Amino acid sequence: MKNLFLSGALMLALALNATTVNPTTNINECTAVANHQEKEYKVIEQGDIAPEVLKSAVDKYGGYSLVNAYVATDGTDYKFILTKDGKDLTAYFKNDGEFIKEETA
Repeated sequence: MKNLFLSGALMLALALNATTVNPTTNINECTAVANHQEKEYKVIEQGDIAPEVLKSAVDKYGGYSLVNAYVATDGTDYKFILTKDGKDLTAYFKNDGEFIKEETA
C-alpha cells in the first residue's frame, strides 16, 4: 500500500512539473512577439524614391495620386500613402522594388 501511495505521489509530481513547462514556454513566445517593434519611417520627397521602387509603384498603382512618401530609417523599404476617388491606402515596397503589402485606411 505504501508503494502504491508513493508511486501515485510521484506520478502527480511529474504531471505537475510537465504542465508548468508549457505555460512558461508560451509566455516567452508571447513576450517575444510583444517585443517586436514596427519600423520607423521618415518623410521623403518623390524625387528621393529609388527608381526601381517608383517604377513598381507606378506599375501597380498607376491611377493613384501620391499623398506622402516615406523611407524606413534603416533604408530597407518604402511606405506610400496613395489616394484614388477619395479612398486612401498605404502600400509598402522593399528597396529593390518588390511589393510587400497593402493596407486600406
